[in-house]
Amino acid sequence: MILSVLGIAVGTGNIWRFPRIAAQNGGDEGAGAFLVAWLVFLFVWSVPLIIAEYALGRSARRGVVGTFVHHGGAKRAWMGGFVALTATAIMFYYSVVAGWCVHYLGASILQDLPVTTQASTAVWEGFQDSGLPVLFHGIAMFVAVVVVRRGVTSIERLNRILVPTLLVVVVISMIRTLLLPGSFEGIAYLFTPQWSQLSNANVWLEALTQNAWDTGAGWGLILSYAAYMSARHSVVKSALITGVTNNVVSLIAAVTIFGTVFSVLGAEMSRPEILAVMKESGPASTGLTFIWMPQLFAKMALGKPLSILFFLGLTFAALSSLLSMVELAARTLVDHGVERGRAVVITGLVGFGLGIPSAINLDVLGNQDFVWGVALMISGLFVAMLARDAGLAKMRERMRAQEGEWDPSVAWVVILRFVVPTLAVVLLLWWLYLSATAYAPDTWWNPADTYSVATCALQWSVAIILLVALGRRLAAPFESGGEDP
Repeated sequence: MILSVLGIAVGTGNIWRFPRIAAQNGGDEGAGAFLVAWLVFLFVWSVPLIIAEYALGRSARRGVVGTFVHHGGAKRAWMGGFVALTATAIMFYYSVVAGWCVHYLGASILQDLPVTTQASTAVWEGFQDSGLPVLFHGIAMFVAVVVVRRGVTSIERLNRILVPTLLVVVVISMIRTLLLPGSFEGIAYLFTPQWSQLSNANVWLEALTQNAWDTGAGWGLILSYAAYMSARHSVVKSALITGVTNNVVSLIAAVTIFGTVFSVLGAEMSRPEILAVMKESGPASTGLTFIWMPQLFAKMALGKPLSILFFLGLTFAALSSLLSMVELAARTLVDHGVERGRAVVITGLVGFGLGIPSAINLDVLGNQDFVWGVALMISGLFVAMLARDAGLAKMRERMRAQEGEWDPSVAWVVILRFVVPTLAVVLLLWWLYLSATAYAPDTWWNPADTYSVATCALQWSVAIILLVALGRRLAAPFESGGEDP
């Protein structure tokens, strides 16, 4: 169970997304303030929500929409639909990133490693300018469909290999980074806090959404897997292992990326120039990991086999997380009467088709990552509301009564009842206000702008209006009731 859930949580969100988000939110002196906010949200957002998802999913034994109806009634069906839609929308472009991993694995095997920044950037840009991202997006989605169609047991067996292999590869890469000359300057930058950054609403927003991205909190993925969870498994222990292990992997990946970039560029560039390069490695730094990791391996003894091993591990990480997204979407269709094999194929075909724009255009991918990454905050709010509907105190008492279970404490009840909803509302309003007055006063209202408030509002509104309109149909298969949590 733990390995399967770590397969959800440990993925490219740790190795691809976390380093680039940290780079985007670092100040002139360091990125440590972002790390502080990110770690705060591990314990006041992610872990409490993961505990709730485990408990709710294990009780309902249904997919996301069914769990919302089971615990909250038909009026909550559209909220479950939004949670499922958010994870599915992320799946569309996540499969594209998984395809990048597959491509770089093949390139590591068949081609020489680039030894300069210019050569590595040329490889990245040449790949993006070709039709290959669409092809490899299709390959990634095809593999996920084949595995998920075989059932949960095959996912479990695969993750027994994928997750430990990834962890070993990530640790080896970090150790080699620590031996590079100049790497400690990058690591020092990563961990040095520039406290003035904490007055920036965007830093808090990005820290929260990144922690949710890292851990899978509020996605509904853990809720879906918990439907298969044994009663003997500890909910609280599993949540802590999931959250903490995941964030450790993110920190290891960030140490590796920051140390490598500063080591490679330190002899020829100043710190401001290095930071500019990190922030400009593709739109929103999307190419950061793929541009810099090959250079790290090119400078290592046994660099080629280690490069193959790293991108093999990264591919495993991407695919293990993609499996859970396909499973969530397919399970939602199954709960609404579609035969499982057909549901998985439909999910794969739709996922491939709607992921093509992100495969063709990095700005589209950046927009979707921004819109649905922030939407995870709304999803987390909905999960907290559902837990409150189900009875937080009663859920806690049932966990305490289970043999071998840990007490989530009264703090867990308080966090889900008050802290999570407050954080979601305050951060969204704060971000909206500063976007209109400080960050983007000229473009915040423009839905065509890639990173505007309006583009989020438009896409969320369309989704919510459709889901509310379909609310009764979404709830219909689940209104027969069931056991209490």
